[in-house]
Amino acid sequence: MWNFNEFSGNIALRSDDGVQLTYGELGEETGRLASAIGERCLVFSMCSNTIGSVIGYAAFIQHGIVPVLLNAHLDQELLAGLLEKYCPAYLWMPEDMADRYEAEAGWKRIYASRGYILLRTGYETSYPLYEELGLLLTTSGSTGSPKFVRQSYKNIEVNTRQIAEYLELGQEERPITTLPMNYTYGLSIINSHLLVGATILLTDKTLMERGFWSFVKEQKATSFGGVPYTYEMLDKLRFFRMDLPALGTMTQAGGKLIPELHKKFAEYAAGTGKRFIVMYGQCEATARMGYLPADKAVEKCGSMGIAVPGGKFRLIDVNGREITEPYVTGELVYEGENVTLGYAECGEDLIKGDERNGLLQTGDMAQFDEDGYYYIVGRRKRFLKIYGNRVNLDEVDRLIKGKFENLECASTGVDDHMYLFVTDGAYADQVKGFVVAKTGLNQAAFQVVVVDNIPKNDSGKTLYKELEKYYK
Repeated sequence: MWNFNEFSGNIALRSDDGVQLTYGELGEETGRLASAIGERCLVFSMCSNTIGSVIGYAAFIQHGIVPVLLNAHLDQELLAGLLEKYCPAYLWMPEDMADRYEAEAGWKRIYASRGYILLRTGYETSYPLYEELGLLLTTSGSTGSPKFVRQSYKNIEVNTRQIAEYLELGQEERPITTLPMNYTYGLSIINSHLLVGATILLTDKTLMERGFWSFVKEQKATSFGGVPYTYEMLDKLRFFRMDLPALGTMTQAGGKLIPELHKKFAEYAAGTGKRFIVMYGQCEATARMGYLPADKAVEKCGSMGIAVPGGKFRLIDVNGREITEPYVTGELVYEGENVTLGYAECGEDLIKGDERNGLLQTGDMAQFDEDGYYYIVGRRKRFLKIYGNRVNLDEVDRLIKGKFENLECASTGVDDHMYLFVTDGAYADQVKGFVVAKTGLNQAAFQVVVVDNIPKNDSGKTLYKELEKYYK
């Protein structure tokens, strides 16, 4: 996937505690970890924005070992369910997590590096893996859904090169992590910068912490990526007054930015000699499908742009016919080599081949203008982007009903704001606390609304449209 020898003397990774690793050292460390495993198998990798976590990911991808990337802070009960369903041969996890599994499950410690431990699990079941399967990523944020996107080696390589090409990346870049590496957008930043020999600045600190900005300035970060919530926070933090001469590029994906903020950041970038690049993607297309070139950020404000190099967009109507007139709404369809293989919902699915053949119906409703620039106008599927994390609303409903057996509930909302409807006010705080804990997302994104009843049609299906009056 990457040629670490080409940039052997360059610094590949630098963490906020002062530790750094060259590309040559990264190649050596990934080789040692892969040798400790010694076979093509499934590994659960519990991710953080740390050197140990990146070493694990790079080792697995480089050496044909298939990782499932999960947040290191995933709820333990949800993780247990995933482990049971997929039976990975190994776990790669932070030391404090590994201690617990070693003690409670009796799983054996095989290898250690940079604060991470490799544990061999005790599962007798081992599911066969499709030869081109390279990586499994979650589709639904932090809800612990067993549904993963199956990405091939070709998917990852093609999309990594597409991103590096349209962002014009080079080895002088110094991106700082602002997103989890188990999230497709955050991972794409790591993939594309490792490709060009850049220095990745690793931190788990948030934009709200003074230490984050100290690290940005001290290490002269040249770029960062953010979801809509990131840019909302930057606006509140008076980002426009900050003195960041090294910062050259800001990228945005993970949901549609409100037009006012898009305009504000685009104009700021244009006036300060920086680049503001809005992008569009889904895990099902590896990461990125579209981007708005920096020189169009102001002129085409609100657009998500054009297809990435080698990709193609089109719109289809309800009858599946292609739309050829501008400003007509249809479902956005993408075609390209970065379209992933399909989904896995259990261990038996890991042997499946390519079920999509390079074609993805995105579920997003869009229009294009007379210049061929696309604009997302709505969604067909039931999921929200909460601070960049895609959360499946049906999965949230299932979790609540599983916990509170006799409670009528429904979840809906808009990006970054989920509304949880319940019919019994006595459960309001419990439901909110439960969903916050299960998703691991900020409680500010959730609001509980008590209603007399959940509206349903004759067949018993919830009428989510009727709930919109409570938040529109």
